[in-house]
Amino acid sequence: MSIVKNVGSADKIARIVVGALLILLALMGTIGWWGYIGVVPIATALMGWCPAYTLFGIKTCPVQKSPNTID
Repeated sequence: MSIVKNVGSADKIARIVVGALLILLALMGTIGWWGYIGVVPIATALMGWCPAYTLFGIKTCPVQKSPNTID
């Protein structure tokens, strides 16, 4: 089974920022323990793959051409 990347660069940055913010707010006690869910967007950003995007057919990364295609 091969995981096809579906998270683009801008999306990765947004996920890391939001995830880090959630974790920081949880550590400070501002939003409670549920803020540690910020680990999920950070993990999907680092993997470059989001299972929810796969379910809905969303892809925010550039389309890669197959080496066998002719322009």
